[in-house]
Amino acid sequence: MLSWANVSLIADGRSVSDIKQGVTLEVMGEGSSMGPLNDRMKHEMVEHQGDIKYDVAWTTLGEYLNYLVRRGVSTNVASFIGSATPRVHELGYEDRPPSAAELDRMRRLVAHAMQEGAVGISSALIYPPASFSETNELIALAEVAAEFGGMYISHIRNEENTVYAALEEFFEVVRSTGITGEIYHLKVSGEANWPKFDSVIARIEAARASELPVTADMYPYIASSTGLDTGIPDWAHAGGQEALEARLKDPAARARIKEEFALFTTPENIIVVSVKQDGLKPLIGRTLAQIAADRGQDYRDTVMDLIAQDHSRIGAVFFTMSEENVRKAVALPWVSFGSDAGSMAAEGVFLRSGTHPRAYGTFARVLGKYVREERVIPLEEAIRRMTSFPAQNLKLQRRGRLAEGYYADVVVFDPATIRDTATFQQPHQYAVGVQHVFVNGVHVLKDGEHTGAMPGRIVQGPGGKAKRPS
Repeated sequence: MLSWANVSLIADGRSVSDIKQGVTLEVMGEGSSMGPLNDRMKHEMVEHQGDIKYDVAWTTLGEYLNYLVRRGVSTNVASFIGSATPRVHELGYEDRPPSAAELDRMRRLVAHAMQEGAVGISSALIYPPASFSETNELIALAEVAAEFGGMYISHIRNEENTVYAALEEFFEVVRSTGITGEIYHLKVSGEANWPKFDSVIARIEAARASELPVTADMYPYIASSTGLDTGIPDWAHAGGQEALEARLKDPAARARIKEEFALFTTPENIIVVSVKQDGLKPLIGRTLAQIAADRGQDYRDTVMDLIAQDHSRIGAVFFTMSEENVRKAVALPWVSFGSDAGSMAAEGVFLRSGTHPRAYGTFARVLGKYVREERVIPLEEAIRRMTSFPAQNLKLQRRGRLAEGYYADVVVFDPATIRDTATFQQPHQYAVGVQHVFVNGVHVLKDGEHTGAMPGRIVQGPGGKAKRPS
């Protein structure tokens, strides 16, 4: 339900790390999407590339998905349109509400993406420029997706101290538009907030009991992964990456950023996993505390310097959650699963950076650790929540079940041996226990080895190829 394979599939369409776990559909587009683009956005996409280099040979979201399939992919692909993408298309990175004319153009972009087959609209509200969006803007965009039967899926605005208010905003979007809603990677971050998780669950279940159509998804780990730039206050991101870097070099702005800087956890609990510049690659695998100590700096200065040096967000892993809460989330019948990561291969360009082990182990970990070893949920329930349940939530046609007339997306695995092997120290390690995978009837994994077949297709949402409702 949450894949970041949008760039990794360009580098290697085999999708090995996910195929070896039995994944047959990558659902992309958390908060931002690979289209629609304008010329400025295409230029920025090229300028900000990391280890994987590619030409931006598409403009719309549908053209991007077609581009992937033409190149060849082993998994099926689908995508949300990210709410930040039409915003950037029309407003750039400005911190202000859209005008009526701008909002109308944003809505038209959402409608076009839905007609191209987007499964809904997504938001990731902790990240600028999406964080600049007010609730009424989200409602206006979700209204369009709802007309086409799509879903509103959200990385809610806060997962820490103000998580309850963020939940209420999510509920308001769903309630106001009549759209189905899902919460990305259900969690609370920060040890002081862990006791709130029971109340978060209770509030979601109360909403469901009142017939609000809301669900959630998760990854089964106690660490998240995002950029170190999340510690920088929103105002400093206005104008985009270049404007941020200019502020980091301005003494007065830098002093204010340092004073307001706030990360999810302490620098000892943060590991750097990805940078762009070759000269910074030795930092991969080290904690932020270690890097700052080596430089003789306050960790906040280290973060600001790294962002300016690398011209990137600086990818990192944050240990912020409790295992008890992970187990509680796994047990919930209305929660499905997503890696929140790319689909990689333990070779080539992917070894130039680290990653979160969820890229290689999410689904095998659920089946090995939480089903077989800890018996948090039965095997049948885990399979339902990896197959028919998310397919039903996305309103996909003839997907998610072993049934006559359905596409033959079939996984054969050994429940006695399936497990994840990727760790935070050694993340580029494949899961074991999946023996065969068929995608659209084609044998992609045979006796545990990838066949090289790339039969993946675009899986469209309910509005695909439809005329806009009146």
